Amino acid sequence: MNSDIVLHNKLKEYRQAKKLSQDELAKNVGTTRQTIIAIEKNQFNPSAKLALLLCIALDADFEDLFYF
Repeated sequence: MNSDIVLHNKLKEYRQAKKLSQDELAKNVGTTRQTIIAIEKNQFNPSAKLALLLCIALDADFEDLFYF
């Protein structure tokens, strides 16, 4: 398995389209604003549970929100 694989995302674009701040989204999914920032900057890969919660909160399919 290639350890260089990075999970990219369109979290910022989807969040802004929903007119949510990083803090609002974080509260909606039960995490911190710092975690949302790190995910948006591709510095942190969310757990499967957090990724699912983000998809639900942003009304997005996983395949549209996250990609390799």
